[in-house]
Amino acid sequence: MRNAIVVFTKVPKAGETKTRLTTNRGGVLTPEEAMALYEGCVLDVINVCLAAGSGDVFVCYNHDGDRECLENLLNRTADRSQIREVFADQGGNFDQCMQYAADYILKNGSANRLADSVIIVGGDLPSLQPAIIKDALRKLEYLASTDSGLLTAERRENTALNIGAALVEGACQEGGFSLVGYTCTTPFSFDRVFYNTEGITALDMLVSKAIQENIPFGVVEAAPDVDIPVDLASMIPVIKALQLAARHDESIKVPVNTLEVLGKSGLESSALPPQR
Repeated sequence: MRNAIVVFTKVPKAGETKTRLTTNRGGVLTPEEAMALYEGCVLDVINVCLAAGSGDVFVCYNHDGDRECLENLLNRTADRSQIREVFADQGGNFDQCMQYAADYILKNGSANRLADSVIIVGGDLPSLQPAIIKDALRKLEYLASTDSGLLTAERRENTALNIGAALVEGACQEGGFSLVGYTCTTPFSFDRVFYNTEGITALDMLVSKAIQENIPFGVVEAAPDVDIPVDLASMIPVIKALQLAARHDESIKVPVNTLEVLGKSGLESSALPPQR
């Protein structure tokens, strides 16, 4: 099965990137520091996807983002030539942008599709590891080969592909997910996943859609994103632990760019002692 990995990101820009981490929104970073942090995260996520060596790597960015600035950033990745394609989304809400990214790859299973399955990851996952990407794709391939996956896929027009339906996710905080993937025969859309009036969490909506359509469903290790100060505080000791563990585990990809930004900022996590 041909696999694609899409890094779904905004082009980092001061004052528009990770604003909830800035002092203007009750955070601890300046707009420039928040942009630099996100740049480090994006670089590390792309390098992880390249290191996984499990499929073609694409980058999907916001339609009004500065392509030149993005290219300058991508030139700092481990190997820009290994990124198959960079494309802009078509705007709209988050559901619509995610759907466009997936459709750009899968093209509803048509002959001109760019892959048979797609994994989409966010650009703000500094603890993401190649092993998580590999596990997600292994589970997609296995689930797609099961009788239930093939049976669910038969309900679609492109059943001649002999690729079963399958959906996999990696959770993050507050009922969300940071990784999602599915095959080109999977009856799934992002409609109402992130934006719904019932207050259903994104992860719950994924599960609900999988149940409703009888889609074989898999989970992989969580990779938390960094949106608000508490996420940042939680992330710092995690990536420091990865840095140390990598001395004895070659499979670990150290988020060197994020660590460099944190080193320059002097930020540290702390736990206040309990008050008496």
